[in-house]
Amino acid sequence: MLAKIRSVYTLTVFILTVAITIFFMFLFRPYHRFFRRVWGNAQKYLIGFRIDVRGKPDLDARLIVMNHQSVLDIVVMEAIYPLNTAWVAKKEIFDLFFLGQTTKLSSMISLDRSDKRAMVKLLKDARDRIEKGRPVAIFPEGTRGRGEKLLKFQIGAKILAEKLNLIVQPVVIAHAREIFDSQNFKVKSGTAIVSYLPPINPKDDEKWYEKLHEDMQEELTKLLSE
Repeated sequence: MLAKIRSVYTLTVFILTVAITIFFMFLFRPYHRFFRRVWGNAQKYLIGFRIDVRGKPDLDARLIVMNHQSVLDIVVMEAIYPLNTAWVAKKEIFDLFFLGQTTKLSSMISLDRSDKRAMVKLLKDARDRIEKGRPVAIFPEGTRGRGEKLLKFQIGAKILAEKLNLIVQPVVIAHAREIFDSQNFKVKSGTAIVSYLPPINPKDDEKWYEKLHEDMQEELTKLLSE
């Protein structure tokens, strides 16, 4: 019963804070990153979790790649990442009433996987955001995993990095699904660990993408064993 009450409370708080954030982003659109950061940090106290950051990000990297297991991944990165990231999100997210408004007001990047020209548009939009000083953030798995093992990486992040000559910042997030299971909507206290791995220049190794998957899986396994 207490678990259900907490889940309902979390859902209510989540919706209300997103609505409030949208309101302020609409009124003060040039400051949308500020309100997103405030929202992300507020969730730590409202939901009840902590963030343990390992390492430091390379702020010259323009492509951030992360494993994906929960909506909490986005909350955590919005709270801690120092730059104004442009998230790549599937088109269905943009169509949602609340979250869709935040992505549109923040000029995030929509990816329509049913469109044959989706990759052309992705490259164009990513170049535009990068020229405006915003690194692009993407989940190379393409969807949420269960948290213990990385899914196969889709080709999008590889093409972005190689076609646009981007330095890649790998990020591994552990325990997010345990804290906020956004598929089954279960919530509990805990610590989300964020580990910044060394940046990668794809020009240095033609098999960099395969090794990236291996390195991120190795780090995730290590973090989960702690």
